[in-house]
Amino acid sequence: MLSWAVTFLIIAIIAAVLGFGGIAGTATGIAKILFVVFLVLFVVSLIFGRGRGPRV
Repeated sequence: MLSWAVTFLIIAIIAAVLGFGGIAGTATGIAKILFVVFLVLFVVSLIFGRGRGPRV
């Protein structure tokens, strides 16, 4: 998920440098949404993943 966010961020930067404002804005919005989804899933996995450790 994080790799997709970084990919869209790079696309947005390249599009902005080349002067494609609409594409850059759209790619930036997608990158922001994917990054937030990644953060939410990461926090959820940290919270719920603690109870599944090895039982000694």
